[in-house]
Amino acid sequence: MNGHEMISSSSRHSKTTATDANHFVLTFENNRFASELFGQFDQNLKLLEERLRVDARPRGNSVAISGDIVATNQARRALDYLYGRLQSGASIDTSDVEGAIRMAVAADDQLQLPTMERKAKLTMAQISTRKKTIAARTPMQDAYIRAMERAELVFGVGPAGTGKTYLAVAHAAQLLERGAVDRIILSRPAVEAGERLGFLPGDMKEKVDPYLRPLYDALYDMMPGDKVERAISAGVIEIAPLAFMRGRTLANAAVILDEAQNTTSMQMKMFLTRLGENGRMIVTGDPSQVDLPRGVKSGLVEALQILKGVEGVSVIRFKDADVVRHPMVARIVRAYESHTAVHDESEQSDR
Repeated sequence: MNGHEMISSSSRHSKTTATDANHFVLTFENNRFASELFGQFDQNLKLLEERLRVDARPRGNSVAISGDIVATNQARRALDYLYGRLQSGASIDTSDVEGAIRMAVAADDQLQLPTMERKAKLTMAQISTRKKTIAARTPMQDAYIRAMERAELVFGVGPAGTGKTYLAVAHAAQLLERGAVDRIILSRPAVEAGERLGFLPGDMKEKVDPYLRPLYDALYDMMPGDKVERAISAGVIEIAPLAFMRGRTLANAAVILDEAQNTTSMQMKMFLTRLGENGRMIVTGDPSQVDLPRGVKSGLVEALQILKGVEGVSVIRFKDADVVRHPMVARIVRAYESHTAVHDESEQSDR
């Protein structure tokens, strides 16, 4: 491992017995990396203490960790992984620390992920371009990245803030940079405009820009701004409103359909059957946030039912536990889900 560990000879927790506690010291060779690992004013170690209920006390380039044996091993794996990221030239922030903790805990929850070695080293699936490298921050993000690498059609569904759209665009940018595809096509149903864009001012890009802004933001994160602009001008990155995709065959392309819960059944079938040779499709959406008129079935919800078990199709379902945007977002999602569940039960009891 990257951090060299030694078992501490004395316990600083008098209430903890030898049978349910673990005490050791992690020493890191590079002082600068150790400082970045611990965080400004040791904020990363404080987060580790809060999430895992361990005690982490730094001294120079070492940290003494004590507490429950399972939690201390989770802390060790998380710190070892983060130190490895620093050694590889990446930087870490609070969200990276949160992600490492989530993954370390998941390993002990016996989630069947190919990138985890129980009780040993922690690794996470990554997406890399020349500009940026991002790593999975939850077990479902890890599974999502893996699915996009191997499947031709991937559905990423779940609540806001889980990274499903961001990771899809990042993966597409990676494929384009590697030469695995010739172009990226971004699509999103413009429900607010009733899919009738002709009356909106400007050219097609200007018409649909407001609806595709989240996709643009992810693109500019993964690729230099001037390259994105040139790629759009050259048609290498194409803005394709869903309503205008009928009759096309999308070969050698990474195609992303965002906010897919707002497609109708016919629109979804039309979109999915555009897949051409060496094409990759990623469909993202939140089935709980359908904005279609009352009585109109969501094409995403229907597709998930119809395509269940179809070869080459992978479905990743994110939960509120996978929200990485902000801790408050996860709490908001849980509150709404609880309210919806209570409301549904009330309606059923009234019938």
